[in-house]
Amino acid sequence: MITDDQSSQMRSIMLDDVRYRTTFTRKHAEKKPYSPPNLKLIKAFIPGTIRAVYVKKGSKVKAQDKLLILEAMKMNNIILAHIDGVIKEVHVTIGSTVPNHGVLIEYE
Repeated sequence: MITDDQSSQMRSIMLDDVRYRTTFTRKHAEKKPYSPPNLKLIKAFIPGTIRAVYVKKGSKVKAQDKLLILEAMKMNNIILAHIDGVIKEVHVTIGSTVPNHGVLIEYE
């Protein structure tokens, strides 16, 4: 549990029934809270170019099925389905470039 003290930079932390006083940096205070990954979105892990797309909207896929090939740094990365499901949308086409963390495929 974190509580504010008199000073805006000093904070108290309760850990195992012991109160600790510490300071937090501005970077820590402005840090974006953690949000779990959305398993229904397949995102690029590196910027690159799409070389092949094996699925289309409405395709039923099983875990470990090939979805597409992402070329990055002169390597062809085969992107596999991580869960069973139906493809809601394919956001890329062959030859399109994608940014890091760009959405490639969306499950229903």
